[in-house]
Amino acid sequence: MPAIITNKFRIHNAEQFSESFSEASPNVYYLGIGRPQSWGTLTRGDGRTDYEGTDTTPITPADSVSTEFNSFDDLLAIKRVTSSDTTFVVPRRNWTTGTVYDYYRHDYGEYVTGSTSTRVTSNSSANTLFDSTFYVLNSNSNVYKCLDNNSGANSTVEPSGTSITTLTTGDGYKWKYMYTLSAAEQTNFLSTDFMAVPSNSNAGTGQSNVISAAVDGAIDIIKIKTAGSGGTDGTHTGIAIRGDGTGGVCSVTVASGVVTAVTVTTAGTGYTFGTVSNAQIVAAGATSLSGAELDVIIGPKGGHGSNAKNELGAFFVMMNTNLEGTESANSGDFTATNDFREIVLLRDPDSGGSAATATTLRATKAIKISSPSGNYTVDEEINQATTGAVGKVVEWDSSNNILYYIQTRHNDAGIDSNGNLTTFSGNNTITGQSSSVTGSVDTAENGTVNNVSFTSGYSNSELDHNTGDVIYIENRAPITRATDQTENIKLIIEF
Repeated sequence: MPAIITNKFRIHNAEQFSESFSEASPNVYYLGIGRPQSWGTLTRGDGRTDYEGTDTTPITPADSVSTEFNSFDDLLAIKRVTSSDTTFVVPRRNWTTGTVYDYYRHDYGEYVTGSTSTRVTSNSSANTLFDSTFYVLNSNSNVYKCLDNNSGANSTVEPSGTSITTLTTGDGYKWKYMYTLSAAEQTNFLSTDFMAVPSNSNAGTGQSNVISAAVDGAIDIIKIKTAGSGGTDGTHTGIAIRGDGTGGVCSVTVASGVVTAVTVTTAGTGYTFGTVSNAQIVAAGATSLSGAELDVIIGPKGGHGSNAKNELGAFFVMMNTNLEGTESANSGDFTATNDFREIVLLRDPDSGGSAATATTLRATKAIKISSPSGNYTVDEEINQATTGAVGKVVEWDSSNNILYYIQTRHNDAGIDSNGNLTTFSGNNTITGQSSSVTGSVDTAENGTVNNVSFTSGYSNSELDHNTGDVIYIENRAPITRATDQTENIKLIIEF
Protein backbone atom coordinates (compact mmCIF):
# COMPACT_ATOMS: atom_id res chain seq x y z
CA MET A 1 0.00 0.00 0.00
CA PRO A 2 1.33 3.48 -0.86
CA ALA A 3 2.37 5.32 2.33
CA ILE A 4 4.65 8.09 3.53
CA ILE A 5 6.18 9.33 6.75
CA THR A 6 5.49 13.04 6.68
CA ASN A 7 7.82 15.94 7.35
CA LYS A 8 5.76 16.66 10.46
CA PHE A 9 7.05 13.38 11.87
CA ARG A 10 10.61 14.50 11.16
CA ILE A 11 9.98 17.81 12.93
CA HIS A 12 8.40 15.90 15.83
CA ASN A 13 11.52 13.77 16.17
CA ALA A 14 13.73 16.88 16.11
CA GLU A 15 11.55 18.41 18.84
CA GLN A 16 11.78 15.29 20.97
CA PHE A 17 15.55 15.25 20.65
CA SER A 18 15.77 18.93 21.55
CA GLU A 19 13.47 18.51 24.54
CA SER A 20 15.53 15.57 25.82
CA PHE A 21 18.27 18.01 26.88
CA SER A 22 16.08 19.89 29.36
CA GLU A 23 13.01 17.88 30.31
CA ALA A 24 12.31 16.78 33.90
CA SER A 25 14.45 13.64 33.58
CA PRO A 26 16.83 14.73 30.84
CA ASN A 27 19.30 12.75 28.84
CA VAL A 28 22.91 13.82 29.22
CA TYR A 29 24.90 14.29 26.02
CA TYR A 30 28.63 14.60 25.50
CA LEU A 31 30.63 15.48 22.41
CA GLY A 32 33.86 13.54 22.27
CA ILE A 33 37.03 13.60 20.20
CA GLY A 34 39.29 10.64 19.59
CA ARG A 35 41.47 8.63 17.29
CA PRO A 36 44.94 10.13 17.86
CA GLN A 37 46.58 7.39 15.77
CA SER A 38 46.52 7.45 11.98
CA TRP A 39 43.88 5.74 9.88
CA GLY A 40 45.22 2.80 7.95
CA THR A 41 45.20 -0.96 7.53
CA LEU A 42 45.67 -2.31 11.04
CA THR A 43 46.58 -5.83 12.15
CA ARG A 44 44.46 -7.76 14.62
CA GLY A 45 45.63 -10.26 17.19
CA ASP A 46 44.86 -13.18 14.84
CA GLY A 47 46.97 -11.69 12.06
CA ARG A 48 44.08 -10.53 9.90
CA THR A 49 43.72 -6.86 8.96
CA ASP A 50 41.06 -4.17 9.32
CA TYR A 51 40.91 -1.44 6.67
CA GLU A 52 40.03 2.03 7.97
CA GLY A 53 41.03 4.21 5.03
CA THR A 54 43.80 6.78 5.23
CA ASP A 55 44.33 10.12 6.93
CA THR A 56 43.51 11.75 3.61
CA THR A 57 40.42 9.63 2.97
CA PRO A 58 39.05 7.89 6.07
CA ILE A 59 36.21 5.44 5.55
CA THR A 60 32.60 6.17 6.43
CA PRO A 61 31.98 4.46 9.77
CA ALA A 62 29.71 1.43 9.71
CA ASP A 63 26.56 1.52 11.83
CA SER A 64 27.60 -1.58 13.78
CA VAL A 65 28.23 -2.87 17.28
CA SER A 66 31.93 -3.14 16.47
CA THR A 67 32.19 0.50 15.41
CA GLU A 68 30.65 1.66 18.69
CA PHE A 69 33.17 -0.34 20.73
CA ASN A 70 36.03 0.91 18.56
CA SER A 71 35.05 4.53 19.13
CA PHE A 72 35.32 4.07 22.91
CA ASP A 73 38.80 2.56 22.49
CA ASP A 74 39.96 5.63 20.55
CA LEU A 75 38.39 8.35 22.71
CA LEU A 76 40.54 11.13 24.18
CA ALA A 77 38.02 13.26 26.09
CA ILE A 78 34.39 14.36 26.11
CA LYS A 79 32.59 17.64 26.83
CA ARG A 80 28.99 18.00 27.89
CA VAL A 81 26.48 19.52 25.48
CA THR A 82 23.65 21.41 27.22
CA SER A 83 20.31 22.71 25.96
CA SER A 84 21.79 26.19 25.46
CA ASP A 85 24.26 24.62 23.01
CA THR A 86 21.48 23.42 20.68
CA THR A 87 18.91 24.93 18.36
CA PHE A 88 16.73 24.06 15.37
CA VAL A 89 18.28 24.89 12.00
CA VAL A 90 17.47 24.78 8.29
CA PRO A 91 19.75 24.89 5.24
CA ARG A 92 21.16 28.38 4.80
CA ARG A 93 20.16 30.20 1.61
CA ASN A 94 21.71 33.63 1.19
CA TRP A 95 19.76 36.01 -1.01
CA THR A 96 21.75 36.46 -4.23
CA THR A 97 20.79 38.80 -7.02
CA GLY A 98 19.94 37.19 -10.35
CA THR A 99 18.54 34.04 -8.74
CA VAL A 100 15.12 32.60 -9.50
CA TYR A 101 13.69 31.61 -6.11
CA ASP A 102 10.90 29.13 -5.67
CA TYR A 103 7.72 30.39 -4.06
CA TYR A 104 5.64 28.86 -1.29
CA ARG A 105 2.93 26.45 -2.39
CA HIS A 106 0.81 24.16 -0.29
CA ASP A 107 0.55 21.48 -2.98
CA TYR A 108 4.04 20.61 -4.22
CA GLY A 109 4.05 16.93 -5.10
CA GLU A 110 0.29 16.73 -5.71
CA TYR A 111 -1.02 15.94 -9.17
CA VAL A 112 -1.66 19.02 -11.28
CA THR A 113 -5.40 19.58 -11.47
CA GLY A 114 -6.81 17.77 -14.49
CA SER A 115 -3.74 15.52 -14.89
CA THR A 116 -3.13 11.89 -14.00
CA SER A 117 0.58 11.94 -14.70
CA THR A 118 2.11 15.36 -13.92
CA ARG A 119 2.80 16.59 -10.41
CA VAL A 120 3.20 20.13 -9.12
CA THR A 121 6.88 21.06 -8.94
CA SER A 122 8.77 24.24 -8.15
CA ASN A 123 10.86 26.33 -10.53
CA SER A 124 13.92 24.41 -9.25
CA SER A 125 12.08 21.13 -10.01
CA ALA A 126 11.58 20.27 -6.33
CA ASN A 127 8.49 18.18 -5.63
CA THR A 128 8.31 18.97 -1.92
CA LEU A 129 8.12 22.35 -0.22
CA PHE A 130 11.16 21.80 1.96
CA ASP A 131 13.32 20.77 -0.98
CA SER A 132 12.42 24.01 -2.76
CA THR A 133 14.30 27.30 -2.43
CA PHE A 134 11.42 29.32 -1.01
CA TYR A 135 13.18 31.30 1.72
CA VAL A 136 16.28 33.47 1.96
CA LEU A 137 18.62 35.11 4.46
CA ASN A 138 19.39 38.74 3.61
CA SER A 139 22.50 40.80 4.39
CA ASN A 140 20.93 42.14 7.59
CA SER A 141 20.35 38.61 8.93
CA ASN A 142 16.61 38.78 8.25
CA VAL A 143 14.84 35.67 6.95
CA TYR A 144 12.04 35.95 4.38
CA LYS A 145 9.69 33.48 2.80
CA CYS A 146 8.96 33.94 -0.91
CA LEU A 147 5.22 34.08 -1.57
CA ASP A 148 5.44 34.94 -5.28
CA ASN A 149 8.37 34.93 -7.72
CA ASN A 150 6.75 36.99 -10.46
CA SER A 151 6.24 34.02 -12.76
CA GLY A 152 9.79 32.75 -12.38
CA ALA A 153 11.63 36.05 -12.80
CA ASN A 154 15.14 36.72 -11.52
CA SER A 155 15.23 38.23 -8.05
CA THR A 156 17.20 41.48 -8.33
CA VAL A 157 15.99 43.49 -5.32
CA GLU A 158 17.01 42.24 -1.90
CA PRO A 159 14.06 42.01 0.53
CA SER A 160 14.48 44.21 3.59
CA GLY A 161 12.60 45.45 6.63
CA THR A 162 10.56 43.74 9.31
CA SER A 163 7.02 44.72 8.36
CA ILE A 164 4.28 42.28 9.29
CA THR A 165 2.61 42.84 5.90
CA THR A 166 3.63 41.25 2.62
CA LEU A 167 6.62 43.00 1.05
CA THR A 168 6.56 43.59 -2.72
CA THR A 169 9.96 44.45 -4.16
CA GLY A 170 10.70 46.27 -7.41
CA ASP A 171 11.39 43.02 -9.26
CA GLY A 172 7.82 41.82 -8.68
CA TYR A 173 8.67 39.36 -5.92
CA LYS A 174 6.47 39.14 -2.84
CA TRP A 175 8.11 38.26 0.48
CA LYS A 176 6.99 37.51 4.01
CA TYR A 177 9.35 38.58 6.81
CA MET A 178 9.78 35.70 9.24
CA TYR A 179 12.48 36.55 11.83
CA THR A 180 15.90 38.09 12.43
CA LEU A 181 18.92 36.13 13.62
CA SER A 182 20.13 37.54 16.93
CA ALA A 183 23.80 38.29 17.49
CA ALA A 184 24.09 35.13 19.62
CA GLU A 185 22.42 33.03 16.93
CA GLN A 186 24.79 34.41 14.32
CA THR A 187 27.80 33.58 16.49
CA ASN A 188 26.73 30.15 17.71
CA PHE A 189 24.33 28.73 15.16
CA LEU A 190 25.16 30.18 11.75
CA SER A 191 27.43 28.08 9.57
CA THR A 192 28.25 28.06 5.89
CA ASP A 193 25.43 25.61 5.25
CA PHE A 194 22.88 26.05 8.07
CA MET A 195 21.14 28.81 10.01
CA ALA A 196 19.09 28.92 13.19
CA VAL A 197 15.29 28.95 13.32
CA PRO A 198 14.03 30.34 16.64
CA SER A 199 11.12 28.48 18.19
CA ASN A 200 8.11 30.62 19.14
CA SER A 201 9.14 30.52 22.78
CA ASN A 202 12.49 32.12 21.86
CA ALA A 203 11.16 34.61 19.31
CA GLY A 204 12.65 38.08 19.12
CA THR A 205 10.59 41.25 18.81
CA GLY A 206 10.21 41.15 15.04
CA GLN A 207 9.24 37.50 14.99
CA SER A 208 6.82 37.97 17.88
CA ASN A 209 5.05 40.72 15.92
CA VAL A 210 4.73 38.40 12.93
CA ILE A 211 3.38 35.59 15.09
CA SER A 212 0.76 37.89 16.62
CA ALA A 213 -0.33 39.16 13.21
CA ALA A 214 -0.62 35.74 11.55
CA VAL A 215 -4.12 34.77 10.43
CA ASP A 216 -5.03 31.12 10.13
CA GLY A 217 -6.43 30.32 6.69
CA ALA A 218 -5.84 33.77 5.18
CA ILE A 219 -5.32 33.88 1.41
CA ASP A 220 -2.38 35.97 0.22
CA ILE A 221 -1.63 34.67 -3.26
CA ILE A 222 -3.65 33.35 -6.21
CA LYS A 223 -1.64 32.06 -9.16
CA ILE A 224 -2.70 31.94 -12.80
CA LYS A 225 -2.58 28.34 -14.05
CA THR A 226 -4.27 28.99 -17.39
CA ALA A 227 -4.89 32.54 -18.63
CA GLY A 228 -7.94 31.67 -20.75
CA SER A 229 -9.09 33.72 -23.76
CA GLY A 230 -11.87 35.96 -25.10
CA GLY A 231 -12.53 37.90 -21.91
CA THR A 232 -13.56 41.52 -21.64
CA ASP A 233 -10.55 43.65 -20.74
CA GLY A 234 -10.41 45.45 -17.42
CA THR A 235 -9.94 44.83 -13.71
CA HIS A 236 -12.90 42.89 -12.43
CA THR A 237 -13.39 43.31 -8.70
CA GLY A 238 -15.30 41.84 -5.80
CA ILE A 239 -14.83 38.21 -6.77
CA ALA A 240 -15.38 35.92 -3.78
CA ILE A 241 -12.87 33.21 -2.97
CA ARG A 242 -14.93 30.05 -2.53
CA GLY A 243 -14.00 27.21 -0.17
CA ASP A 244 -14.27 26.36 3.52
CA GLY A 245 -13.08 29.78 4.72
CA THR A 246 -14.85 33.10 4.81
CA GLY A 247 -14.32 36.66 3.66
CA GLY A 248 -11.75 36.13 0.92
CA VAL A 249 -12.09 38.49 -2.05
CA CYS A 250 -9.95 39.06 -5.13
CA SER A 251 -9.84 41.12 -8.31
CA VAL A 252 -8.86 39.75 -11.71
CA THR A 253 -7.25 41.80 -14.50
CA VAL A 254 -7.92 40.85 -18.12
CA ALA A 255 -5.89 42.36 -20.98
CA SER A 256 -6.14 41.39 -24.65
CA GLY A 257 -8.75 38.88 -23.60
CA VAL A 258 -6.56 36.86 -21.19
CA VAL A 259 -6.10 36.91 -17.44
CA THR A 260 -2.88 38.79 -16.66
CA ALA A 261 -3.07 39.40 -12.90
CA VAL A 262 -4.94 38.33 -9.79
CA THR A 263 -4.86 40.42 -6.63
CA VAL A 264 -6.20 39.35 -3.25
CA THR A 265 -8.05 42.38 -1.88
CA THR A 266 -9.38 40.71 1.30
CA ALA A 267 -7.47 37.75 2.68
CA GLY A 268 -10.31 36.21 4.66
CA THR A 269 -9.83 33.50 7.27
CA GLY A 270 -10.15 29.76 7.78
CA TYR A 271 -9.35 28.46 4.31
CA THR A 272 -7.87 24.98 3.91
CA PHE A 273 -8.94 24.92 0.25
CA GLY A 274 -10.19 27.59 -2.08
CA THR A 275 -11.30 28.20 -5.66
CA VAL A 276 -12.06 31.03 -8.06
CA SER A 277 -13.84 29.75 -11.17
CA ASN A 278 -13.92 31.03 -14.73
CA ALA A 279 -17.67 31.55 -14.31
CA GLN A 280 -17.10 33.87 -11.34
CA ILE A 281 -14.71 36.02 -13.38
CA VAL A 282 -17.23 36.19 -16.22
CA ALA A 283 -19.95 37.17 -13.78
CA ALA A 284 -17.72 39.96 -12.48
CA GLY A 285 -17.51 41.49 -15.97
CA ALA A 286 -15.05 39.48 -18.06
CA THR A 287 -17.77 38.57 -20.54
CA SER A 288 -17.00 35.62 -22.87
CA LEU A 289 -13.82 34.64 -20.96
CA SER A 290 -13.24 30.91 -21.31
CA GLY A 291 -10.65 28.41 -20.11
CA ALA A 292 -9.20 30.47 -17.26
CA GLU A 293 -7.89 28.43 -14.30
CA LEU A 294 -6.65 29.95 -11.04
CA ASP A 295 -4.80 28.24 -8.18
CA VAL A 296 -5.66 29.59 -4.74
CA ILE A 297 -2.53 29.17 -2.58
CA ILE A 298 -3.36 27.98 0.94
CA GLY A 299 -1.11 29.13 3.76
CA PRO A 300 0.35 26.88 6.47
CA LYS A 301 -1.62 26.06 9.61
CA GLY A 302 -1.80 29.18 11.74
CA GLY A 303 -0.96 31.45 8.81
CA HIS A 304 2.32 32.65 7.35
CA GLY A 305 4.79 33.49 10.10
CA SER A 306 2.87 31.78 12.89
CA ASN A 307 5.53 29.09 13.41
CA ALA A 308 8.83 29.53 11.57
CA LYS A 309 10.16 26.17 12.71
CA ASN A 310 7.29 24.25 11.14
CA GLU A 311 6.96 26.49 8.10
CA LEU A 312 10.62 26.30 7.04
CA GLY A 313 11.02 22.58 7.81
CA ALA A 314 13.38 22.70 10.78
CA PHE A 315 13.91 18.95 11.16
CA PHE A 316 17.61 19.62 11.76
CA VAL A 317 19.20 20.26 15.17
CA MET A 318 22.59 21.95 15.50
CA MET A 319 24.86 21.42 18.49
CA ASN A 320 27.54 24.06 18.96
CA THR A 321 30.55 23.11 21.10
CA ASN A 322 33.82 24.93 21.70
CA LEU A 323 36.92 22.97 22.74
CA GLU A 324 39.24 25.56 24.27
CA GLY A 325 42.81 24.29 24.37
CA THR A 326 43.15 21.74 27.16
CA GLU A 327 39.87 22.95 28.73
CA SER A 328 41.97 24.20 31.64
CA ALA A 329 38.88 25.76 33.21
CA ASN A 330 37.42 22.23 33.38
CA SER A 331 40.31 20.20 34.89
CA GLY A 332 42.37 20.19 31.68
CA ASP A 333 40.88 16.92 30.46
CA PHE A 334 41.62 17.54 26.76
CA THR A 335 45.10 16.89 25.43
CA ALA A 336 46.54 19.62 23.23
CA THR A 337 49.69 17.72 22.27
CA ASN A 338 47.98 15.21 19.99
CA ASP A 339 45.60 15.43 17.06
CA PHE A 340 42.20 13.80 16.60
CA ARG A 341 40.37 12.18 13.70
CA GLU A 342 37.00 11.22 15.12
CA ILE A 343 34.03 13.08 16.60
CA VAL A 344 31.34 11.23 18.54
CA LEU A 345 28.15 12.10 20.37
CA LEU A 346 27.47 10.07 23.51
CA ARG A 347 24.16 9.77 25.33
CA ASP A 348 24.00 9.02 29.06
CA PRO A 349 27.51 7.68 29.74
CA ASP A 350 28.71 6.86 33.27
CA SER A 351 31.66 8.13 35.26
CA GLY A 352 32.90 6.32 38.36
CA GLY A 353 29.92 3.97 38.27
CA SER A 354 27.27 6.73 38.23
CA ALA A 355 25.63 8.86 35.58
CA ALA A 356 28.12 11.37 34.20
CA THR A 357 27.38 15.02 34.94
CA ALA A 358 30.78 16.78 34.83
CA THR A 359 31.44 19.40 32.16
CA THR A 360 34.43 17.43 30.81
CA LEU A 361 35.81 13.94 31.31
CA ARG A 362 39.16 12.45 30.39
CA ALA A 363 38.82 9.25 28.36
CA THR A 364 42.48 8.20 28.36
CA LYS A 365 44.26 6.15 31.00
CA ALA A 366 47.29 7.52 32.86
CA ILE A 367 50.38 6.20 34.66
CA LYS A 368 52.63 8.08 37.07
CA ILE A 369 56.19 7.27 36.00
CA SER A 370 59.16 7.18 38.33
CA SER A 371 62.63 8.16 37.08
CA PRO A 372 62.05 8.13 33.32
CA SER A 373 65.21 7.93 31.25
CA GLY A 374 63.91 10.59 28.85
CA ASN A 375 60.75 11.77 27.14
CA TYR A 376 58.22 9.36 25.71
CA THR A 377 56.95 10.44 22.27
CA VAL A 378 53.40 10.94 21.11
CA ASP A 379 51.83 8.00 19.22
CA GLU A 380 54.60 5.52 20.03
CA GLU A 381 53.91 2.00 21.23
CA ILE A 382 54.64 1.29 24.88
CA ASN A 383 55.26 -2.14 26.42
CA GLN A 384 55.43 -3.22 30.02
CA ALA A 385 57.86 -5.83 31.24
CA THR A 386 56.49 -8.99 32.86
CA THR A 387 52.79 -8.22 32.16
CA GLY A 388 53.36 -7.81 28.43
CA ALA A 389 50.80 -4.96 28.35
CA VAL A 390 50.76 -2.82 25.19
CA GLY A 391 49.46 0.70 24.69
CA LYS A 392 49.70 3.79 22.49
CA VAL A 393 51.03 7.07 23.90
CA VAL A 394 48.61 9.99 23.70
CA GLU A 395 50.62 12.51 25.72
CA TRP A 396 53.72 12.67 27.89
CA ASP A 397 53.58 15.28 30.67
CA SER A 398 57.28 15.71 31.41
CA SER A 399 56.62 18.26 34.16
CA ASN A 400 54.64 15.77 36.23
CA ASN A 401 55.93 12.50 34.75
CA ILE A 402 52.43 11.42 33.71
CA LEU A 403 52.05 9.08 30.74
CA TYR A 404 48.61 9.24 29.07
CA TYR A 405 47.72 6.34 26.78
CA ILE A 406 44.98 4.33 25.11
CA GLN A 407 44.65 0.62 24.37
CA THR A 408 42.87 -0.54 21.23
CA ARG A 409 42.15 -3.96 19.74
CA HIS A 410 45.03 -3.90 17.28
CA ASN A 411 48.67 -4.88 17.40
CA ASP A 412 51.14 -2.22 18.55
CA ALA A 413 48.30 -0.27 20.17
CA GLY A 414 46.77 -2.56 22.79
CA ILE A 415 46.97 -6.23 21.87
CA ASP A 416 49.83 -8.20 23.40
CA SER A 417 51.80 -11.07 21.86
CA ASN A 418 49.10 -13.54 22.91
CA GLY A 419 46.33 -11.58 21.18
CA ASN A 420 44.91 -10.28 24.45
CA LEU A 421 44.36 -6.76 25.75
CA THR A 422 46.30 -6.88 29.02
CA THR A 423 46.04 -4.24 31.73
CA PHE A 424 49.16 -2.37 32.83
CA SER A 425 49.88 -3.21 36.49
CA GLY A 426 52.55 -3.26 39.18
CA ASN A 427 55.81 -1.35 39.12
CA ASN A 428 57.16 -3.11 36.05
CA THR A 429 59.23 -1.07 33.61
CA ILE A 430 57.45 0.62 30.71
CA THR A 431 59.46 1.09 27.51
CA GLY A 432 58.74 3.36 24.55
CA GLN A 433 59.34 1.43 21.34
CA SER A 434 60.31 4.50 19.30
CA SER A 435 61.99 6.64 21.94
CA SER A 436 63.59 3.71 23.85
CA VAL A 437 62.72 5.63 27.03
CA THR A 438 62.23 3.47 30.11
CA GLY A 439 60.52 4.21 33.38
CA SER A 440 58.99 2.33 36.26
CA VAL A 441 55.55 2.94 37.70
CA ASP A 442 55.45 5.12 40.80
CA THR A 443 53.22 2.74 42.76
CA ALA A 444 53.58 4.93 45.85
CA GLU A 445 51.49 7.65 44.18
CA ASN A 446 47.98 7.63 45.69
CA GLY A 447 47.06 11.27 45.35
CA THR A 448 45.99 13.81 42.76
CA VAL A 449 48.58 15.25 40.39
CA ASN A 450 47.59 17.87 37.79
CA ASN A 451 43.89 16.99 38.32
CA VAL A 452 44.56 13.28 37.76
CA SER A 453 43.68 10.98 40.65
CA PHE A 454 46.07 8.03 41.05
CA THR A 455 45.81 4.74 42.89
CA SER A 456 49.15 2.97 43.22
CA GLY A 457 50.43 5.02 40.28
CA TYR A 458 47.56 4.25 37.92
CA SER A 459 44.51 6.27 36.84
CA ASN A 460 41.61 4.86 34.87
CA SER A 461 39.63 6.86 32.36
CA GLU A 462 37.15 9.25 34.01
CA LEU A 463 34.65 8.00 31.44
CA ASP A 464 33.43 4.50 32.20
CA HIS A 465 34.35 2.45 29.16
CA ASN A 466 31.50 1.33 26.87
CA THR A 467 28.75 3.03 28.90
CA GLY A 468 25.93 5.02 27.34
CA ASP A 469 25.15 5.05 23.64
CA VAL A 470 27.19 6.35 20.74
CA ILE A 471 24.58 8.08 18.57
CA TYR A 472 26.84 9.91 16.13
CA ILE A 473 30.28 9.08 14.69
CA GLU A 474 32.26 11.14 12.21
CA ASN A 475 35.61 10.07 10.76
CA ARG A 476 37.75 12.85 9.37
CA ALA A 477 41.25 13.95 8.43
CA PRO A 478 43.50 14.80 11.40
CA ILE A 479 42.89 18.03 13.35
CA THR A 480 45.96 19.40 15.09
CA ARG A 481 45.36 20.92 18.53
CA ALA A 482 47.20 23.57 20.56
CA THR A 483 46.85 25.09 24.02
CA ASP A 484 45.99 28.52 22.57
CA GLN A 485 43.55 27.13 20.01
CA THR A 486 39.77 26.71 20.10
CA GLU A 487 37.96 24.24 17.91
CA ASN A 488 34.37 25.22 17.20
CA ILE A 489 32.43 22.08 16.32
CA LYS A 490 28.96 22.51 14.87
CA LEU A 491 27.22 19.16 14.68
CA ILE A 492 24.03 19.00 12.58
CA ILE A 493 21.63 16.09 13.08
CA GLU A 494 18.98 15.57 10.43
CA PHE A 495 15.76 13.78 11.34
